[in-house]
Amino acid sequence: MSEQHPETDLPFLQVKGLKTHFPIKKGLLRRQVGSVKAVDGVTFDIPRGKTLGLVGESGCGKTTVGRSLLRLVEPTDGEVLFDNHSVRKQNARGLRSLRRRMQIVFQDPYGSLNPRMKIRSILEEGLILHQMGDETARLEQMKQALERTGLSPAVLERYPHEFSGGQRQRIAIARALVLKPEFLVLDEPVSALDVSIQAQVINLLKELKQELGLTYLFISHDLSVVEYLADNVAVMYLGQIVESAEVGQLCQQPLHPYTLALFSAVPSVEVKNRRQRIVLTGDVPSPSRPPAGCRFHPRCPLAETVCREVEPPQVDLAGHRLHCHVASRELERCGGDAAKTSVEMQAAITAATSDSTEPYSAV
Repeated sequence: MSEQHPETDLPFLQVKGLKTHFPIKKGLLRRQVGSVKAVDGVTFDIPRGKTLGLVGESGCGKTTVGRSLLRLVEPTDGEVLFDNHSVRKQNARGLRSLRRRMQIVFQDPYGSLNPRMKIRSILEEGLILHQMGDETARLEQMKQALERTGLSPAVLERYPHEFSGGQRQRIAIARALVLKPEFLVLDEPVSALDVSIQAQVINLLKELKQELGLTYLFISHDLSVVEYLADNVAVMYLGQIVESAEVGQLCQQPLHPYTLALFSAVPSVEVKNRRQRIVLTGDVPSPSRPPAGCRFHPRCPLAETVCREVEPPQVDLAGHRLHCHVASRELERCGGDAAKTSVEMQAAITAATSDSTEPYSAV
């Protein structure tokens, strides 16, 4: 890999200020009266061969980010650079070429496979579209992709309804792998599966990454899965990334109040690793009318006047990329000590929400 790509230290995927807004139209003439700001200024990098875990609660814009990278949904603004190629500037031919190298595995294995097509046709469709080999070569590639995902080539003549959810998701992964991509968007690939099957698919994805040198954007709301699979983690809230860091740092030393609330809900069998449960009040604001200033301030127990009026700038300190007035100030006051800042932020939130919190129990 390093011989073919001497620039491996550079980000393989660069996302800068990505915005994806969906118009709201009303009236007889269908005039636009507003927009749903599903993704509103997202920036992150993914180095070659690494996995970025994108986490957040349902409706925060994670899936829209993944689809916008591949232009399955057209972005409104921003820049997406894949291996130094601008995805947004590609014409139809250039986009087709890039999409062979950038594939996606969807969340629902029942809805992502055409029930009227045999597995052979499902896997071969992309190979034919990209004109990859003759019939014999295509068959060999399909067999290799199936074997890599733990399936027998005999499944080629069967239909999707003949398989379990876990097997269907393996077929969906094989469909992506058959084109020999370099980057995969994994859109909650195990959330629709039974817990016993989830572990098998997660381990499969980890093995494939190591074997083929793949780069992943792993979208999930399951923090324990992200901690196991990802190298770096970005936390989204209402269309924006509020905190990102290396996975070990973020999981052990979360700084943003929203990140602290998310990780306080992760079960732990070890008493020493349990955090005081943080219960957030209120509902997530509408993405069509996001609040001014920090978008988390209506639910943040530590919100100050500046949080309501000024959008927090990005602060890169102690390995964290942070968007929070309070946490940034505390981090600087603690001399960049993320561990100390995390403990003090946790204590401050616990004190501010003492009337609505209970000690966490894994039972």
